[in-house]
Amino acid sequence: MLTVYGVVALTFMMLMYAFEHRDRRLILAFALGCALSSSYGFLSGVWPFGVVEGVWSLIAVNRFFRGPAATHPGQ
Repeated sequence: MLTVYGVVALTFMMLMYAFEHRDRRLILAFALGCALSSSYGFLSGVWPFGVVEGVWSLIAVNRFFRGPAATHPGQ
């Protein structure tokens, strides 16, 4: 069951990353996917993976709350 959980969590995370440019809310979904992947890493005993995915989750949440990037005139 742990392997199935890991496959589902990682697949969800990768899909949200691939589609996050379509809607800002998908950035939060990506953050959730990273958090799920992080929990999989800790549960499976691969704590470096858990730590890295946890950091990516925090980065994604920060990106969501910062809002869209400013565009420069002429671009």
